[in-house]
Amino acid sequence: MTALKVGAALMIEDLPRHREWLYEADRDLEIQDFVHYDVFRNGWQDTVDRAKAALDGFQGRIGIHGPYHGLDIDNGDPELRDVIARRFVSAIEAADALGARQMVIHSPFNLWSHHHRHDGMGRQDRLMSAIHALLRPVLASAETHGVTLVVENCDDAVPETRREMVEALASTAIAVSIDTGHAQLSRRMYGAPPVDAFVRDAGNLLKHVHIQDLDGYADRHWPPGDGEIEWRAVFQALAECTGEPHLVLELKEPAEIPKGFGYLRDQGLAA
Repeated sequence: MTALKVGAALMIEDLPRHREWLYEADRDLEIQDFVHYDVFRNGWQDTVDRAKAALDGFQGRIGIHGPYHGLDIDNGDPELRDVIARRFVSAIEAADALGARQMVIHSPFNLWSHHHRHDGMGRQDRLMSAIHALLRPVLASAETHGVTLVVENCDDAVPETRREMVEALASTAIAVSIDTGHAQLSRRMYGAPPVDAFVRDAGNLLKHVHIQDLDGYADRHWPPGDGEIEWRAVFQALAECTGEPHLVLELKEPAEIPKGFGYLRDQGLAA
């Protein structure tokens, strides 16, 4: 199996510490400052300018983590829906100004939605209708700016629901993201399939992966090797994916990126 190039998800302030490692192989990079509402309330240009200055000469692929606090994409209230959509559009504009071509957003699905897919009361139809209504103007903006929304599993009980949502939206500006730790936690809490099954279900719609490990109890964001995820199976599935997803270590402690990367490299999985 060919080792896969792995990068990192970082705040701007953490970029200098990892600069040499990021630049040496033009690694994938996700800037995470845009999760904070203050970035948008005060205007995002300063954050973009700081990121650009820190990334002078960087040639790797760039994405951002979009805002998500209170921004549920299945919100059915028309007034709130408009507010949420405007925030996402603003984040897309910031991503484009930075030169980022991806923006992570969060999945709305959970065990409740899974168990009510076929309850005969139309809940799934209402949920999907709300998602489509909210994301319609967001996707139009993403298509215009050349930014792809990648939908990350959070509390998803099964992998296919999110993938089916992406397929139903039928836009070139939306794809699937997988957080390995979230997938493993769902395996422990809900009996979800293993992480490599999430990867295989996404197939070529997979464009982004958060790489993190955990113990199956909580969302730890530990370095790979410190938890229980079966990394060889995960990377084998990733190696079979032709969608060329951004692969980024998303760790609670950015200082542990060398440790997590070193583990994957020593296993012959990452380069």
